[in-house]
Amino acid sequence: MKSTLVGTARRVALAGAGLALVLAQAGCGGHGGSRMTAPATPKLTTVARTVPEAPAAGPVTIGSPAFADGAPIPVEYTCKGANTAPPLTWSAPLAAALVVDDPDAVGGTYVHWIVVGIPPGMGATADGQTPDGATSLPNSGGRPGYTGPCPPPGSGVHHYRFTLYQLPAAYELPGGMAGQRAAQTIAGAAVAQAQLTGTFGS
Repeated sequence: MKSTLVGTARRVALAGAGLALVLAQAGCGGHGGSRMTAPATPKLTTVARTVPEAPAAGPVTIGSPAFADGAPIPVEYTCKGANTAPPLTWSAPLAAALVVDDPDAVGGTYVHWIVVGIPPGMGATADGQTPDGATSLPNSGGRPGYTGPCPPPGSGVHHYRFTLYQLPAAYELPGGMAGQRAAQTIAGAAVAQAQLTGTFGS
């Protein structure tokens, strides 16, 4: 009688354990707990929305209401007139620099004007003005400003290039530069450019 009761107790215990295992599996969705350990799906689209997009690149342009590209520069903007800078219009998505030079100069390219720190966007100047927020560096004559066309007698027609260089973000020209060296350094660092050419003869 005693052995029969012991056997019955063991069967009841085993049945109870089996029932507990079945209930545990049912509580985990019947997948043996695999859903509990599966990694969460990354929300890549949500993260991507928080990253600012790069500004759309726009055209770099330069022009003047005083003369068209390839046309003569009016006398008032030369050494035979008021010798002031002509009015300009421009656009550049990033900060820019302006270099005005004469590749036809007798002693080699002569830099008439260097302007650095031109703010991004569209801009314009009136006669004799430097772009707002920008700085003029010394030109080939050592003057920190504009020197108008002044070709020597008999040298023919010269071409004066007004080149707007777009520079990389946060670019800074090394200190102490001037004239042709500064112009070459700016050209070497530029990521885009636009050019307006005017002519003037002696």
